[in-house]
Amino acid sequence: MEPCDVKLYALSTCGHCKNTKEFLNQCGINYDCVDVDTLTGEQRQQVLEEVKKVNPNCSFPTLVIGDKVIVGFRKDEIKETLGI
Repeated sequence: MEPCDVKLYALSTCGHCKNTKEFLNQCGINYDCVDVDTLTGEQRQQVLEEVKKVNPNCSFPTLVIGDKVIVGFRKDEIKETLGI
């Protein structure tokens, strides 16, 4: 499978977010992660707007794999989307 962009929007205190990070790490997936709750001011607002574009509910974790969006820790869906 061709590598694609993987971006995780998470909260540093969220258990489902931590599970998603651990799972991606175990699978050896390179991804960008933003812990939204650690940002402040304009940067935080900008990232929240990014999240709302792909997940209007703005809930976490929000995982973007290529053009697919997975909300929540959905291991099987993540594996299927990544082709692993």
